[in-house]
Amino acid sequence: MAEKTAEDLLAQLGIEIDTSKAAPRSPQEERIIAGFEDIQRFVSEYGHAPRHSEDGDIFERMYAVRLDRLRALPDARALLEPLDTQGLLGDALDEPQPDVTDPEALLAELGIDPDATNDVTTLKHVRPTAERKAAEEIANRTPCKDFDTFRPLYEAVQQDLNEGTRQTRAFVKQSGFLKADIKTGEFFILGGQIVYVAEVGEEIKAPNGEVDARLRVIYSNGTESDLLKRSLQRALYKDEAGRRISEPSAGPLFSDERADDDTESGTIYVLRSRSSDPRIVKNRDLIHKIGVTGGKVETRIANAANDATYLLADVEIIATYELFNINRVRLEALLHRFFAEARLELEVPDRFGKLVRPREWYLVPLDVIDAMVKAFQDGTISSLKYDPTSATLVER
Repeated sequence: MAEKTAEDLLAQLGIEIDTSKAAPRSPQEERIIAGFEDIQRFVSEYGHAPRHSEDGDIFERMYAVRLDRLRALPDARALLEPLDTQGLLGDALDEPQPDVTDPEALLAELGIDPDATNDVTTLKHVRPTAERKAAEEIANRTPCKDFDTFRPLYEAVQQDLNEGTRQTRAFVKQSGFLKADIKTGEFFILGGQIVYVAEVGEEIKAPNGEVDARLRVIYSNGTESDLLKRSLQRALYKDEAGRRISEPSAGPLFSDERADDDTESGTIYVLRSRSSDPRIVKNRDLIHKIGVTGGKVETRIANAANDATYLLADVEIIATYELFNINRVRLEALLHRFFAEARLELEVPDRFGKLVRPREWYLVPLDVIDAMVKAFQDGTISSLKYDPTSATLVER
């Protein structure tokens, strides 16, 4: 009697054997599925389909365009519908689609060759694994719950950039280092957003043997991520518009002595009012006007008694500091911002009876002004601030 095979035994038990094999997917179909899985991961993380938002993350906008395209391709829909557990291929969108007036630009953004046949097999939107992994590390952001704590930092940095006390520089490899370093408290520009490094964790050894560290990175749109230092470095290198924001510094503003090749640029002046206004008389030794001029101070104050800027009273010159090779407008803005919390809030009527509020008078002792000037000279001003309560300079 012939020996029964396993198939014969299963047949006697009433178990049917499906001898058909699933047809292998083409590389193009695998790419389509991988791209769709990127979108599914985004939805799982953020709880909504990717949106076409101008101020949104660049990867979210890219996923939104990709999803629109997949919905529009019948072959892609047929392939992906069995995998669509989140209902992403439905016709309804979370918001109106953008007007696409340049089909070739849309195809290029999706990685589709515009010259090829408009077919599902031409979809080439999936990047190499290493590149996609680096992009996902940047894209995986969560809302920053204590963003209000960091908001003033972004406002101050933006003001510094507007005034020129900070500059943006290309993020490049530094001489002697494999990669440009990243430290706590530094600011960068990545993907059009200001990035603040709030924390740098303990150093760890990466699989390739390099030293790495986990960061807490806060973005100006109110999100944060805990990506690795190397991931942020790679993202900054790849972003053509990626920049490092410099520390605030006035540079070598002025010195006690004039060098042969220096060009005199102006004078910092400190004035005291001779006004008989009781509010001024009470604090005369504490109230000072601080300004910068490119001419003679005496000429500038000649008409003080008729100028509300000078409190409609004569003034006396208390101190002057010569400047060399300096932008006077920028320096004056720096000085006024440094003492902003001590600004004298006072309204006086001008010659026509209209109330005006002079902006360059401060409740600051003369010795503090002198110390502030010296701090500008030696470059330590960025580590100091003025404390109105104690009327002294303190560490930031």
